[in-house]
Amino acid sequence: MYNPASTNATEFIDHNEILESVRFADEKSSDLPYLESLLEKASLAKGLSHREAAALLMCEDPVITDRIFKTANEIKHRFYGNRIVMFAPLYLSNYCVNGCIYCPYHLKNKTIPRIKLSQEQIKKEVIALQDMGHKRIAIEAGEDPRNNPLDYILESIRTIYSIRHKNGAIRRINVNIAATTVENYRRLKDAEIGTYILFQETYHKGNYERLHPSGPKSDYRWHTEAMDRAMEAGIEDVGIGVLFGLNTYRYDFVGLLMHAEHLEAKFGVGPHTISVPRICPADDISTDDFPDAISDSLFCRIVAVLRLAVPYTGLIISTRESPEVRAKVLDLGISQISGGSKTSVGGYADGCNAEDNSSAQFDISDNRTLDEIVRWLVSTNHIPSFCTACYRQGRTGDRFMSLVKNGQIANCCAPNALLTLAEYLKDYASEDTAAEGYRLIREQIEKIPGDKVRKLTEEYLERIGKGERDFNF
Repeated sequence: MYNPASTNATEFIDHNEILESVRFADEKSSDLPYLESLLEKASLAKGLSHREAAALLMCEDPVITDRIFKTANEIKHRFYGNRIVMFAPLYLSNYCVNGCIYCPYHLKNKTIPRIKLSQEQIKKEVIALQDMGHKRIAIEAGEDPRNNPLDYILESIRTIYSIRHKNGAIRRINVNIAATTVENYRRLKDAEIGTYILFQETYHKGNYERLHPSGPKSDYRWHTEAMDRAMEAGIEDVGIGVLFGLNTYRYDFVGLLMHAEHLEAKFGVGPHTISVPRICPADDISTDDFPDAISDSLFCRIVAVLRLAVPYTGLIISTRESPEVRAKVLDLGISQISGGSKTSVGGYADGCNAEDNSSAQFDISDNRTLDEIVRWLVSTNHIPSFCTACYRQGRTGDRFMSLVKNGQIANCCAPNALLTLAEYLKDYASEDTAAEGYRLIREQIEKIPGDKVRKLTEEYLERIGKGERDFNF
């Protein structure tokens, strides 16, 4: 029986409840009065249950779909405005002992070169990222207790935080590494990480075990209960996600929301972020082997309904997706995107494998530079935000969510987004990007709530123009 507060993964991700929810959603997907009532409920921005969200997702009526998109856009702007948080992944090592059949890092792949960055190479990578303008990164590493022990990850975090190059600084390190123990999560918290990220890949236990035939990751319960251990260890911000295409989208969509409901029920705060990657080609991996891959139009519906179901949660899209798809989903709920990304180990710096993509985890579809992405965003009146102030000011976990839910987060995020954009424009932007960016800042500063905050923002912007840095609200 479905029990969101249970500590047992097979109870808070209840197989029979998912099947019943899918059946219910199929039955209700053409019940237009019911679906319209769900849209009215969603418009209150209090969220939807996994069953309610599934019913909306499975409706293909064009009028309802248009209303889903419109409501998702309204909710996204209510909480996040036109701000888009920027980040980049940093791959430290592709050594891995797992047998995941959808990932080129799997142990049996003998064609991919195995690479592990030294601390000196990590410094070069960080400087390259700082010289692009990044302030927030997500570190990635395969699971290999011998080559990638937690001590290596912790040493790498210390190295990354220590680097100051010109006006560059990585202010927040999110961590995407394998499931581990409560004690190890405490060590990650003590290292001052931002969000701990771990994708479930699929919530279907049988398919999960088939896709993970060997290695520590093959243990479904150990992996699925990882977020519980992380939050028990004091990590307040966690990020979940599935890899759409590994299993039927209906099953994993419901499972994803049940996981979010579980974290809310047990810890009083749901996931800080939800990512929506899709299966894509990579070394020795073909999407032809995964018949459940989803279309662009369905992908857009998934993003929009997630925004209705979990209105307060950050939604992340990576450079797996094409520029065209990324443009479509920005107004459907996405609040964080990567830019100028490399998915190979040592992909950023000269002399660190930067010209060799053979160690990449997956193929990138959006190859634009960070500057090009920033220019695209500001030209469409989105504010690229390099802000990490909430993390550094202790606005994490339930404190962050309470500010979001009561609408007060804009008092911090709106000025911080403009300040960090101004830093980027001053230090890193091309002439064309700077012109577009300053135009947007002039327009947006008048929309900052409160005379006092607006005047202080104007003062900080002037000081940034004179070379000072690192202001935040």
